[in-house]
Amino acid sequence: MSYGLVFSAETWALLMLFVALLYVYGSWPHSFFKKLGIPGPKPLPFFGTMLEYRKGFHQFDVECLKKYGRVWGIYDARQPVLCIMDQSIFKTILVKECYSLFTNRRNFRLNGPLYDAVSIVEDEDWRRIRSVLSPSFTSGRLKEMFGIMKTHSHILVDNLGKTATRGEAVDIKEFFGAYSMDVVTSTAFSVDIDSLNNPKDPFVTNIKKMLKFDLLNPLFLITALFPFITPVLEKMDFAFFPTSVTDFFFAALKKIKSERVASDHKKKRVDFLQLMVDSQTAGKEHTEKGLSDHEILSQSMIFIFGGYETTSSTLSFFFYNLATNPEAMEKLQEEIDQTFPDKAPVDYEAVMNMEYLDAALNESLRLFPIVGRLERVCKKTVDINGLLIPKDMVVMIPTFALHRDPDYWSDPESFKPERFTKGNKESIDPYMYMPFGLGPRNCIGMRFAQVRTYRLVLINHIMAWFHRLGLEVSSELRNARRFRSQICRGRSFRTPSLCAYNNTSLN
Repeated sequence: MSYGLVFSAETWALLMLFVALLYVYGSWPHSFFKKLGIPGPKPLPFFGTMLEYRKGFHQFDVECLKKYGRVWGIYDARQPVLCIMDQSIFKTILVKECYSLFTNRRNFRLNGPLYDAVSIVEDEDWRRIRSVLSPSFTSGRLKEMFGIMKTHSHILVDNLGKTATRGEAVDIKEFFGAYSMDVVTSTAFSVDIDSLNNPKDPFVTNIKKMLKFDLLNPLFLITALFPFITPVLEKMDFAFFPTSVTDFFFAALKKIKSERVASDHKKKRVDFLQLMVDSQTAGKEHTEKGLSDHEILSQSMIFIFGGYETTSSTLSFFFYNLATNPEAMEKLQEEIDQTFPDKAPVDYEAVMNMEYLDAALNESLRLFPIVGRLERVCKKTVDINGLLIPKDMVVMIPTFALHRDPDYWSDPESFKPERFTKGNKESIDPYMYMPFGLGPRNCIGMRFAQVRTYRLVLINHIMAWFHRLGLEVSSELRNARRFRSQICRGRSFRTPSLCAYNNTSLN
């Protein structure tokens, strides 16, 4: 007797039809670029070219540039993505027609309570919120915040120094992340959480949970492979960000805002939060300009989220570049000694006028830009310099690959701060260097980041320690490609009294 399943001919026919339809669904969009005559890697059903990301987003972009030239097409699952490195085209996308023909990056929709954050909203809402936030980052505002930043940079250096004298391994990204959290909360909300001395502070532990992202996350795969399900999931309050994390931050920020409003008549502050609160007062006469209570909380959380990760990663990469390029370290040390002899107090004007420091920072950002990919979505079909871009097309400019393009940069993989010194930086095409993005939609906190991360910490840390320390980096770390994947996960460095930042955790 056979116990196998026996299907009728009709059942087999339906099953085969289902498999065929499933295959058609998974591969139907993958002929899009072929029809337009745009080259690119061969996609797989359902997954498109996403499996290539296993080698890293940025490395994949570099390889595509070498194989396909300055315009190519990839597929994020079923979503076509047009990749452009032709300056004559992306200049129009990012600058000239950034608002009329293109909106900001694609919206995956499952944003939870962050649905009205400036990095997610589009068109008029984006313009309104951005106009309220922009005054927070003027040179005058940054100068007022300089003292607060300097205080936290000294605390950071002291804590690293204590670790160094004990010869302990230190996860340097953890230190920089805590420093960033303290600066953001102090300057933006006038709240001192002191996470440098309290690494288990809930602000820090929760932001780490938020940063955990996996391409194999079931929710991400469902929305990527079956996007028509997204509206249903959105109605059911599914979100990419952990609910416990967003609930914590929104509750904490709501309390900070309430206390601010209650004490407003006692003490007037000039910070990120106050500008948003003031917009509500101004909005009583012009309701279309002010931010709602929820919008204020969303922008506050995005500011914390963005500041924490970008600062810690950028500082880690910069110290790696110094450690692997001792000649550049010596030149920077000389400039610091000349600018601040005998460890003179660090002041704003002197910091902002240090040429070699600025050049070294710019070069580090060229190699490891904050924004490795820029995305825009086309609002209507347009032809730019002979390239037809259909409506709703996702357009991507691979900044990382752009910064390492041998056609524009000599010896692009090497760390050479001299590229950005006064005698050379005038020859650099501004459209080929965009570590913070480009055009009206560039990183709103660019100036804040440049003061907070790339100057104060570096100067104070080098003044305090590097003039007495030798620089060593293990041979494993000299493979920068491997280092990139490691440092983003916060690998350990060692800072003993006679030897700076040796990597001791390569697992």
